[in-house]
Amino acid sequence: MASCFNPTSAFEFPPADIAAAVRDDRLLSMEIEFSRRCNFRCPYCYVPREAPPTGELSREEIRDVIGQARDLGARKIIVLGGEPSIYPHLVEMLGFIADQGLTAEMFTNGSGIDAAAARELAARRVRVVLKLNSFTPAIQDRLTGVPGSHKIIHAALEHLREAGYPSGDLFLAASTVICGDNLEEMPDLWAWLRERGIAPYFEVITPQANAVAHPELHVTPPRLERLFRQLSDLDRERFGRDWDPQPPLVGNKCLRHSFSCLVTAVGDVMPCVGVTIVVGNVRRRPLAAILRESQVIRDLKNHRETIKGPCGTCEKAAECYGFRGAAYQLTGDYLASDPLCWLHGGRPQ
Repeated sequence: MASCFNPTSAFEFPPADIAAAVRDDRLLSMEIEFSRRCNFRCPYCYVPREAPPTGELSREEIRDVIGQARDLGARKIIVLGGEPSIYPHLVEMLGFIADQGLTAEMFTNGSGIDAAAARELAARRVRVVLKLNSFTPAIQDRLTGVPGSHKIIHAALEHLREAGYPSGDLFLAASTVICGDNLEEMPDLWAWLRERGIAPYFEVITPQANAVAHPELHVTPPRLERLFRQLSDLDRERFGRDWDPQPPLVGNKCLRHSFSCLVTAVGDVMPCVGVTIVVGNVRRRPLAAILRESQVIRDLKNHRETIKGPCGTCEKAAECYGFRGAAYQLTGDYLASDPLCWLHGGRPQ
């Protein structure tokens, strides 16, 4: 597992810390949705297109579950959505996270980030991951489902830069989905981000929810492999960063099932946004009990003994368990071998 923590990855924890979290049945991070309300309509979004949500967690309930995560050892709270930047109590919640001695990381489309909001984020040292899928306005707008989103995203980026991002402990990344629309510009976008000190967070689309209705966005495993290898060569030759290509994250490794979980806007606990198996609800049981007693969570934490097929016997099995979201969404089995991994043939799209 030694290569999990390397200069290319700014999203994971040191291997020893991950091993300790597994051994002691503790967390290092928790993903949470403050709300599922969103003003974009991304065709690949993991959140199903449905009526406005009801019965979402109150601020008191959000604070409570963050405190529970802290008590379980979490160091970082990852805020998902919906769109966090339009959540009306965002500043209050980020302040609470900071008061608990925790790091906040926020995935955002930037629509609520004006100059004042950017300064608030900087003051709380929030790690910001901003949606950025394309340099081309028409492509970016199509991939958000909202005309003018290209301008919105770049305005947010400028506000963040004026507030001091990225620099020192003001971490800034770009969240990019690899798809048929933007595939050819991925190397240029990667280099553009590296040159500006912005961490690239490029990922394969999870075949679920809205993405199921848009097969034209999906990229075949052989084409993904070529792109990953191209970006690996680029990173090594131009930026001195050496990493071994493997899905689903470019230049990063996803080992979150060893140390994290997701709490949705209505309190459901799941392994992650791709493995959409509800293992409990924080309104009914404490987070610690849910995680401790879930067979699904135990299976994923002990992936070396439980993952099936080629993923279980792969030479990379010590540091990779494949794309669990794709495995679950495409086969119905969260322990199945990754159907999209090019190392084992991949699944035709």
